Amino acid sequence: MAQRVRKAVLPVAGLGTRFLPATKAMPKEMLTVVDRPLIQYAVEECLAAGIEEFIFVTGRNKGVLEDHFDSAYELEATLEQRRKAPELKQSQDATLKAGNAIFTRQQKPLGLGHAVWCARHWIGREPFAVLLPDELMISSPTCTAQLVAAHERTGGNVLAVMDVPREQTKSYGIVAIKNEKDGLAEMTGIVEKPKPEEAPSSLAWIGRSIVLPEVFDHLGKHETGAGGETQLTDSMAKMIGHSPFHALRYTGQRYDCGSRLGFLEANVAIALGRPDSGAETRALLNRLLKG
Repeated sequence: MAQRVRKAVLPVAGLGTRFLPATKAMPKEMLTVVDRPLIQYAVEECLAAGIEEFIFVTGRNKGVLEDHFDSAYELEATLEQRRKAPELKQSQDATLKAGNAIFTRQQKPLGLGHAVWCARHWIGREPFAVLLPDELMISSPTCTAQLVAAHERTGGNVLAVMDVPREQTKSYGIVAIKNEKDGLAEMTGIVEKPKPEEAPSSLAWIGRSIVLPEVFDHLGKHETGAGGETQLTDSMAKMIGHSPFHALRYTGQRYDCGSRLGFLEANVAIALGRPDSGAETRALLNRLLKG
């Protein structure tokens, strides 16, 4: 029986240079999609999958992330006094339970693999989820819940993947698979950012995975790969053949909020899909398009 996934690692140390000047003083993970920051969507996705503990790998000037998930006593006392129950609940829902969030620093930008390695002491020898908050996933069940369910069947590592245009493979970790059935396939390899003509497929890892703790044995060697950084995909590639490794085709909506256009698309799509804003957003877009 597979060990239950209780913990998630969220690497949030990036500089967010694509969104300057907005990210000059504010972490990119705190950019809001409609009314909540990107990082909160990732945490809510984990909570819906039964994950209880969170390790945020941060960098300088990221203290606001810690504040966001803390209890805001003064704000909540004021909201309660003014009988603003819906707003009070929104604030409380964004608070993680005491002791369930760890914030650790990645002092130097040495790559995603290094960021995950920084969480090793809090993970121990348990399987864990890795989520890149730039990737916003909307589905029911959530992307992470789909991965957890697959892990419970396979007992090993599981990566969420989607098809991308062949010319975009140089921007992703690309997987090679065999024996696919019902969207779940055995992985035979993964390559970080291959040239289109060298990519083993067009199936890209989309920033969600369940990983076994053996990955730390490889990350601890601090070997560098693409971009001169420690790549998580390189260490995962070395585990293939030694422990179960599967790719799961994600069924749901994915928005690349690491790009300005993807971030804009996410705001529009989520606003359209919400009952409290859908009609007004659609009317607004129609007015703008007519103008």
